[in-house]
Amino acid sequence: MMYDKRLVVFDWDGTLMDSIGRIVSSMQNTAQHTGLPVPTEVSVRDIIGLSLEPAIEKLFGVLNATQMNNFLTQYRDEYVDLNTTPSPLFHDAKAVLSQLSSAGYRLAVATGKARRGLERVWAESETEHYFDTSRCASETKGKPDPQMLYEIMSELKTQPEHTVMVGDSVHDMKMAVAAGVQAVGVSFGVHDAERLREAGATIVVDSLSELSNKLVRETL
Repeated sequence: MMYDKRLVVFDWDGTLMDSIGRIVSSMQNTAQHTGLPVPTEVSVRDIIGLSLEPAIEKLFGVLNATQMNNFLTQYRDEYVDLNTTPSPLFHDAKAVLSQLSSAGYRLAVATGKARRGLERVWAESETEHYFDTSRCASETKGKPDPQMLYEIMSELKTQPEHTVMVGDSVHDMKMAVAAGVQAVGVSFGVHDAERLREAGATIVVDSLSELSNKLVRETL
């Protein structure tokens, strides 16, 4: 069944920004610096999309308050200032955001980033003006809890049947299913198409341009 979907909510890391490599190496470098076991790339990729503290606990177990504070401080320094791994927008991201906005879609972001982190990458990428609103894990319940989507839809007065959630992780898909919105996966992020479909994706696209073309033609 097709709906007239007018709200598209994007995850950020691995969906609009090619930041997976930077997150993985930052997490591994931070673990080494703080004396914790260095996680594998696969392990880190699996927690991308979660808010930071639950992600850290999933990788390293429950840390005491001092350990957690030290890890958070070091990770933020590593990711923002010390790590030189590039994290550009995906090549078609700006064009897609412009195309969807021009076609009348309202756009939002639901991310595991903290507000400060999202505002930093918005400024670096000059993309904030495309989005009507956003929710960060530092402000509400993190993925896969549907609260982010509930709040976005409430603020923009949009119903679930008119909303699409686009993301690269199973956490995004599970959040979308829980909120009753259409879950659309992208195949170029942390989880492959099979895992995304198992988590509830109704469609998986291989590029952002494919997504926007389907939305503009209303064939999603």
